[in-house]
Amino acid sequence: MMISGTTRVIGIIGDPVAHSRSPQMQNRALAAAGLDYVYVPFRVSPENLADAVAGLRAVGVCGFNVTVPHKVAVLPLLDRLSPEAEQIGAVNTVLNDGGRLVGYNTDGTGLVRSLGEEFGFDPHGSHLVVIGAGGAARAAVHALCAGGAARVVIVNRTVSRGASLAEQYGALFPGVRLEVCSALPGALPGVDLLVNTTSVGMDGVSLAADPATLGDTAAVYDMIYAPPETPLLTAARRRGLRCANGLGMLAAQGEGAFALWTGVAPPPGLMKAVLGE
Repeated sequence: MMISGTTRVIGIIGDPVAHSRSPQMQNRALAAAGLDYVYVPFRVSPENLADAVAGLRAVGVCGFNVTVPHKVAVLPLLDRLSPEAEQIGAVNTVLNDGGRLVGYNTDGTGLVRSLGEEFGFDPHGSHLVVIGAGGAARAAVHALCAGGAARVVIVNRTVSRGASLAEQYGALFPGVRLEVCSALPGALPGVDLLVNTTSVGMDGVSLAADPATLGDTAAVYDMIYAPPETPLLTAARRRGLRCANGLGMLAAQGEGAFALWTGVAPPPGLMKAVLGE
């Protein structure tokens, strides 16, 4: 890759961001597609978010990803949201459209695609548990409800946040049974899938949930991908459950973002292959 005066800049903002594998997969895809772009990480603390977004707009970056903890906080700093991002209430991809910043969300579709690839999982008619109520959880619950889930239990320490999410999506998806609780229920034999959307487990020590309450046919998906094996996944494997980390989702959402920024699709399968190296 040769950087010149014509090279266009894409990036990712978050805190932390050093662990992100997005620069690796995006730059490889950009090079393979022969595009004159570069993708760089920007560590942005919450108190500097507004200044950072204004700066990215001012220097003319063509777009950027948004990761923890900014996926919801970035909303009022943007000029427009896609219909899906507006419903979700969180953004993971921003496009600079002639100076106007437009927010999108490719997380939910990326999750559903990854579940299909990893487990052959279809959310239609399924019973699910989602841990968390932040930006990633909003995208996950929205996509799973849109995919026809029968029941979704939202587990969050702050019940009011989970209840707000359930109320909003209950109006959008009246056919889905949405429940909220502050801790994982004691017995979950009928659950088809457990999804962790929080950062609990990123330290390699903390356990986001105990999969002992799940039935033997359940699957476990942890959106964390660094480290690749979280305590939740280790516990799930000991139970003999199907499980996967978030690398597949990272690749799928990244492909969607790539197409928004460049107007072309990335080389098929390349991003996931890079993440697997």
